[in-house]
Parts: sequence; C-alpha cells; structure tokens
Amino acid sequence: MKWRGQRESSNVEIGGGSRGGGGLKMGLGGIALIVVLGLILGKNPMEMLGLVAQMQQNAPPTAGTPADPSAPPGEEQQFSKVILASTEDVWGRLFAAGNQPYPPPTLVLFSGAVQSACGGATSAAGPFYCPGDRKVYLDTQFFDEMAAKLGGGGDFAQAYVIAHEVGHHVQTVTGTSDRVNAARAEGGNVTGDGGLLVRQELQADCYAGLWAHYAQREKQWMEPGDLEEAIRTAQAIGDDTLQRRSRGTVVPDAFSHGTAEQRMRWFRRGFDTGELDRCDTFNADDL
Repeated sequence: MKWRGQRESSNVEIGGGSRGGGGLKMGLGGIALIVVLGLILGKNPMEMLGLVAQMQQNAPPTAGTPADPSAPPGEEQQFSKVILASTEDVWGRLFAAGNQPYPPPTLVLFSGAVQSACGGATSAAGPFYCPGDRKVYLDTQFFDEMAAKLGGGGDFAQAYVIAHEVGHHVQTVTGTSDRVNAARAEGGNVTGDGGLLVRQELQADCYAGLWAHYAQREKQWMEPGDLEEAIRTAQAIGDDTLQRRSRGTVVPDAFSHGTAEQRMRWFRRGFDTGELDRCDTFNADDL
C-alpha cells in the first residue's frame, strides 16, 4: 500500500497505559466467547468486556513500558495518522455533497489499557469506537495479534479496520446509531442473524469499502494483493469464524457483526460501487 509521504491527520491523541497491565490475559478467542455469552445471557457484551478490563487494571501490575506521548512517532503511528487523514478527506467530500459539514473523530493510539467515555478497555478488546466522546481507540499491537491468531493482516487490512471504526463514527453523526439504540430500548430485534447490530456492523464494513473506493480512485494507493488482505481480514473476523474458533460451533442467534461471507460482501459492495446509498443494510432483504 503506497501510503508514505501522504498527509497525516492532526486529530490523533497518544493515550496512556502500560504493556505490562495486570495478571489477567485474554486473547481474541476469549473476547469472542465473552461476546457470545453476553448475547446469549441478554447482557451487554461491552459491559462484560469493560468488567474484564477493570479486573485487568486492578490486578497487580507487572513491568511494562508506558506510552510516551513525546516519543518520536513510529511507522505504525504515522500509518494510522495517514489513514485517518484519508478518511477525513473522503467523508468530508461525501458530506459536502449533501451540504453537510463532516466533524471528524479523534483517533486515540494507546498502549495496553485506556479509559474512554464508554468505560475502560484493554488491547484485548481490539479497536473500538466510543460514541460518548466520538473517538476511535486503537492499540496498534492488535494488528500483530490479528495477523498471528486470525490470519488477517497487512497494511491495507489495517486500514480497513480503522476505516470500519470511522464508519461507526459516521453512523453516530448521521443519527443511525441513535435509531438502533432507540429500537433496542423498545425491544427490537437487535442480536442474531439479521438483527440491528449485525446490520449496523455490516454498514460500517460497507463504509470501509466506500472509503477504499475513493482512496484508490484518487490516490492509487493499492498494490497487488491489498484488496485480498482486506477480504481475508473481513473473513477472519466474521461471527461464524470467531465462534467456530472459540467454541467449535456456530450460534446464529448470538451474531453481532455478521458472517464472514456477509462482511466480505458488504465491504466489496462499498468498494465496487462507491455509492453511499448502496450501503443501506437496514432496508436490505438479503444481508
């Protein structure tokens, strides 16, 4: 991916935390299991992950290297800033086409653990977007774990992950997230195959593809194999893939993000069409 030398976003914070953390360690399989159990038991998975994060923070600390905001930026920081800047350019133009300003999110790069308006989280939870403070949180070591444990990786795959979280920011700005939360409060079909959470996540995948469409058209960033990296990553983090890894079986009623095939397909829809209205997962009969 030809990203070097491009504009870097200034909407980036270097968060605190330590690599050592507490004595509890949880891999991606453990996260998937907690999410599945939470949905089956009717609990909010983010609250359960937040509890685990609190336990990790309260456990006896071990030696670690604190994040230093004044340290020279490494390549991962520079890469994340360039990708965020590109999402700002793409969404800024798309919003302007509708005569609307685009308020970009802030990207928080943290090490080990972080506190957000949505509660505490660790790197084990993976990248996430918090609508409470409109920030994307990312521990870049997640990319190493994604490649090592899930089979997804590469710079374009990493860009896809960031663009997906920015997609959730777009949903917050446009009111989509509020409508999903209102439907949840009224007892709407939120979880499971075809539920609102799945539709929300698949739309964010489509938005990530939409970003990639314009980034490629305008800057020709992509190299051979880049699109395949994103597709492999989308497949690796499908609900069915993660459930099969964590428990050996697939429970569609507990889906929250969509199957591997659905995630790949909606990313490709955004990438292939470049049309915002083609990302309307909420009115789609066939996900």
